[in-house]
Parts: sequence; structure tokens; C-alpha cells
Amino acid sequence: MNKMLLTEAKLFLRDPAGPIFAVMLPVVLLLALGQIPGYREALPELGGERIVDTQLPGMMAILAVVTMALTVLPATLVTYRESGVLRRMSTTPVSPVRLLVAQVANNLAVAIVATVLLIGLGYLVLGSVPPRSPLAFAGVFVLGTASMLGLGLLIAAVAPNAKVAPGIGSLLMFPLLFMAGMWIPRELMPDLVRRIGDFLPMAPFADALRDTWAGHAPQPLHLAVMTVTVLVTGGLAARFFRWE
Repeated sequence: MNKMLLTEAKLFLRDPAGPIFAVMLPVVLLLALGQIPGYREALPELGGERIVDTQLPGMMAILAVVTMALTVLPATLVTYRESGVLRRMSTTPVSPVRLLVAQVANNLAVAIVATVLLIGLGYLVLGSVPPRSPLAFAGVFVLGTASMLGLGLLIAAVAPNAKVAPGIGSLLMFPLLFMAGMWIPRELMPDLVRRIGDFLPMAPFADALRDTWAGHAPQPLHLAVMTVTVLVTGGLAARFFRWE
């Protein structure tokens, strides 16, 4: 298994465009938002917090994790299927499942790097405090990332080819971005829109990160939605995934 992880990591880094984009996009956006005066002012409707502080945890969930999970991961796996890599592996003692595990591990590693970078830059450049409940934050991060990767595996299972896979991911990603408060803080959204977002996987992920970042316990509903997403997408991906 270790050899498989190392091999896939080397292949992953030979075409670093996707990982670099996933890391740099939230960093650039964070620094850009930090230069907007209104984003650095405390707002009463946000409980006296700055927009940039409330958006920072969501940026990690929405951009670093989701970009990898919904575009890079499905495209890679579908390409492997089209090129016959999965079919050839199925005839060897090495289980193709190990390849999936290695791909998930690579994507998770990129998400962790982006998250650590954002926390550090947020503290050094914008004066944002690190997560006040680091263990709870880490637990939510793992669960939320698993839910996003589950969506990515499901896309890889149903996408007909490597060109369509990232397109499906993008079609899912942008509505979920909005519902999770990427452009407008969820606190400023109408109640109905916010309530709908509570039952979609990305908004609970972002909100749970914000809660643990502030030192609060995540809402049970948000944890339940992410857990159900992991179970449902994982089950469907296993049911429909084609090795050739």
C-alpha cells in the first residue's frame, strides 16, 4: 500500500496544475478580500465580527477541498478508466481499491496543505485568530472532506468520459458555493435560502468549520448531513463505479 501511495503521489505531482490551483485560489481570494475595506470592518449583523473572519473557514471547505474533490479527483479516475489502467490493475494481485485510496489520500493532503497555509496567512496578514477548538475543527474537517470526496467518487462513477467529469463537478460546485455563503455570508441570506443550504453537504461543512473555529460545538444537523452524504455517496459510488 505504501508503494502505491508513493507511486500515485509522484504521478500526482507530475501534473501539478490542479493541486496548485486548488491551493492558490483560496489564498489569492483571501488576500484580495482582505484588501476590501468593508470586509475588514466589524458588522453588528455578524455579531461584531469581520466578513473576512467569517469567510475564512468557509474558503477552506469551499475552495481548497471542493476544487480537488469535484474536479481534479473525478477527472483523474475517469482518465485512468479510459486509458485502461483500472482494467489492467484488476487482473493483478493489486486491488484497484488501493488506487482509489491513494487518490483520496493525495487529494486530502493537498486540502490539508491549503488549509494550514490559509490559517497561517490569515493570522499573519489579516490578524485572524486560529481555530479556538482545534480538535473539533480537525474532526469536522475530516468529516466534511470525506463528504466532498464522496461526491467526487460518485461523479467519477457516473461520468462517461474525462472531459465530462470536471464539467459535472463544476455544475454541482457553483450552486453549492452560493448556498454555502461563498459570496454572501449565510447570516445575510434569506431564511428560506439558508434553510435549504442546511440540507446540502457544503453549507453544513462550512458552517461547522466556522462554529469550531469560533470555539463553539458544531450543530448536530450539520454533522448529520455530512455523515449521511458520506454514506450515501460512498454507497452509490461503490454500486455504480466501473473499472473499465
